[in-house]
Amino acid sequence: MNKESKWLKFKEVGEKPKTRVFEVWSKCSNCILGEIKWYGRWRHYCYFVTDCLADEFVYSDRCLLEISEFITKLNQEHKKLKIKEDESGR
Repeated sequence: MNKESKWLKFKEVGEKPKTRVFEVWSKCSNCILGEIKWYGRWRHYCYFVTDCLADEFVYSDRCLLEISEFITKLNQEHKKLKIKEDESGR
């Protein structure tokens, strides 16, 4: 599932047995800003800042909202799949 907004691109770059990995790209500078992947300790998808060549990272409220909305959707999908797996395993 790749998604684009006005300023960001979300590219699926990996799939583990139960989770997925996405890169978050800036469409303006065409560089990777970070990665969204499963964080087992919190049992949620989370955003991880990538060590880019940029001197600093600047995020507007809109960019942060778009990242948050994407993560929220992933977490909801993961929860639905988990419920289906649990119901079929009973």
